[in-house]
Amino acid sequence: MENIILSGFSDEVCEEFDGQLAAMKEFGLSHIELRGADGVNVSDFTEEKLKEIQKKLCAAGIAVSSIGSPIGKIGIGDDFASHLEKLRRTISIAQQLEAPYLRMFSFYYPKEDEPEKYRDQVFFRMEKMVELAQRENMVLLHENEKGIYGDLAPRCLQLMERFSGPNFQAVFDFANFVECGQDTLEAYELLKPYIKYVHVKDALKEGKKIVPAGKGDGHVAEILRDLVQSGYQGFLSLEPHLVDFSGLGSLEQDPNKRESRLDGKSAWGLALSSLQELLKTIG
Repeated sequence: MENIILSGFSDEVCEEFDGQLAAMKEFGLSHIELRGADGVNVSDFTEEKLKEIQKKLCAAGIAVSSIGSPIGKIGIGDDFASHLEKLRRTISIAQQLEAPYLRMFSFYYPKEDEPEKYRDQVFFRMEKMVELAQRENMVLLHENEKGIYGDLAPRCLQLMERFSGPNFQAVFDFANFVECGQDTLEAYELLKPYIKYVHVKDALKEGKKIVPAGKGDGHVAEILRDLVQSGYQGFLSLEPHLVDFSGLGSLEQDPNKRESRLDGKSAWGLALSSLQELLKTIG
């Protein structure tokens, strides 16, 4: 599988960036998906912090597969002008780090309402974001996340059919679909033409518990097998979520308390070895 590159959210190893890089080198990985370093979200890096991160990445010989940004992870009624400016800044950070992709979302809506009520507002915002990405020559990757407009596959498909192109594609996240009650095989068939990047984590329907790849109800092996056989070239990015880690509460509206006694590095190693074993079975 020479066209498949393993990456992952290194901030789940530990908060300190030096420790993240040391672990990734120990695991033999050449890329990370950069979300946070030393307790600072990537979208909030100052120029000084950005230069420091660049220097450390270069010294470690590690590249950035994608920016794990929080863009689009705000309420649909929250101020958009400042958020669009945040996207502009985050794109600049991605470019300076030579990251080919920027992960983003399609806005939270009130839980008591039907999501279709907010379709026009979501589309207006997405259009502005994609237009900015086009001007800046950046590829935005929409992730199916719990509680946002594009949480279930049919609404992800709406977004893809309206905005997909060189600057807007899909991240496929198995566990997020499982936690939303979405069958991943159905989601895969709908979104297959638009999948540019894959987040590897699995989940159990019962209890919505995150588990290593292939241990849950996400049909990870079947989908990855078809992706590989269909000629997928790109990243499989590990997002273990097997233990609590710094910043988890800011990433999920209702984060489930992890039950694992593993530390971040051990949990990361378990997630990586599970994926590697799974890839061997489909290789």
